Amino acid sequence: MAFFYRPLSPRSPEETHRAATPLELLFDLVSVIAIAAAALGLHHAIAEAHAVQGIITFLMAFFAIWWAWMNYTWFASAYDNDDALFRLLTMLIMGGSLFMAAGISPLFKSGDLTMVILGYIIMRVGMIALWLRAAVSDPDHRSTAMTYAIGIGLVQVFWVSFLFLQPLTPAFVYGLFIVGVVLELAVPVIAERKNTTPWHRHHIIERYGLLNIIVLGETFLAGVISLQQVANGETNIAFVHIAISALVIVFSMWWLYFSQEEHLQTSDLNRALVWGYGHFIIFASGAAVGAGFAVLVDVISGHAKASLLVGDYPVGIPVAIYMLGLWFVRDRFCLTGNAKLVLPIFAVLVLLAPLTPLALEGIAAMTALSVLVRNYLAQNNLK
Repeated sequence: MAFFYRPLSPRSPEETHRAATPLELLFDLVSVIAIAAAALGLHHAIAEAHAVQGIITFLMAFFAIWWAWMNYTWFASAYDNDDALFRLLTMLIMGGSLFMAAGISPLFKSGDLTMVILGYIIMRVGMIALWLRAAVSDPDHRSTAMTYAIGIGLVQVFWVSFLFLQPLTPAFVYGLFIVGVVLELAVPVIAERKNTTPWHRHHIIERYGLLNIIVLGETFLAGVISLQQVANGETNIAFVHIAISALVIVFSMWWLYFSQEEHLQTSDLNRALVWGYGHFIIFASGAAVGAGFAVLVDVISGHAKASLLVGDYPVGIPVAIYMLGLWFVRDRFCLTGNAKLVLPIFAVLVLLAPLTPLALEGIAAMTALSVLVRNYLAQNNLK
């Protein structure tokens, strides 16, 4: 029975050469399906001139995807014995993610939250089981693990109640959803104050970096869609401009994220919470850039109700937010002097670029230039 069940003892936070496991990479693969569904919904909402509603719905869907991924990632960083039961519970969580992904399209089309909430609850039930296993096997962190299990369970009662209250007016839906988000965010804050779980700092940095790469893949996909228009006989040179700009922007966003400075310099709980929670800004905006490029393709091809200026801003705004997110979680802590101001300044310049004659190219140029300026100043400050 040892292959099926072993004590879920804590892993050492000082473990050397700790890397993402194949199971974690499979979890990421499942998550990318849900992220792609949310980005697709945002793309269609903006193209059909329903930007405000689309953005709100996107943020709701993306929070559910990101929060379930994040909770599992930090748990697996502290507890992962790779026995059969651990794998099966992880696969249960993955199944919930796929169920939730299937419900994202109805959520955008009609506001139907049923499948998204049910899929989310399946994922969270799997997490409750994992935390209960940790509570049994790790006496030193039993109080923390039980706080997680009970806290997650109570919040799921809220989500089930929320589901049974449907249908509600949009105002009530958004308001109750915000309440649910606050409750979810509060659980780790309360639990970790008791006794911080032994998560591995370098492992967490790697896991977040891998998800960021997945998120940036949405922009690669949009670039391919633009080139497909050319392959299908479209002669508008704008499609080539979109594809080239997409490559420049996604390469620059990648370069900004994977800089020489370490993302999380300390295991301090307050710092970890800011860094961990703040990445929602980075991940959501990164996925939204891909949706923005897809909107531009629709605008140029005449399949969107939005104008070209509106089409440029769905790219510029998330790029700017991405820069501000990186400043919020990393640069304001690890850089000094003028280097610390680079990303906020370039975020403003990116937002101004759509007002110029070379709007999209301006966004791409400012994003690439931000990499050069930031790295130059950062290296000088480090010397």
